[in-house]
Amino acid sequence: MDKPVRAGDAPIRVELEKGKEYYWCACGRSSNQPFCDGSHKVTSIKPVKFTVDENVTKALCTCKETSNQPFCDGTHRK
Repeated sequence: MDKPVRAGDAPIRVELEKGKEYYWCACGRSSNQPFCDGSHKVTSIKPVKFTVDENVTKALCTCKETSNQPFCDGTHRK
């Protein structure tokens, strides 16, 4: 099983639109962090598809160790 690459040491805050589909990079290889750019295709790791119920700003994980994918849970501080 492949392990994700740590893409950063802090979350990235992004504006998300209600009902729009997003794909969070779970492998850490995307050059478009925190979103997927297809770089995972050389791994067994798949991106996480998600939507939000309202227009909102959220912190998305870049350390790839969150237990609340795709959202940051503070794990990067450990």
